[in-house]
Amino acid sequence: MADVATTRAVPAPDPRPEPPPKPEPGDCCGSGCAVCVYDLYEEALERYRELLAAWLARHPSG
Repeated sequence: MADVATTRAVPAPDPRPEPPPKPEPGDCCGSGCAVCVYDLYEEALERYRELLAAWLARHPSG
């Protein structure tokens, strides 16, 4: 039986967030869609910035 005092917990993986891929030049059809690929990219980019800020707070040496 393992002694609880000597058992080490393995930290959960916490990889640095990856930025979303930028839309390719031909991804936007240019027809004024209500939700354009560039809108979706901006939303994903904002979420990435939030995740990155939180990650940097947990990993100050970055």
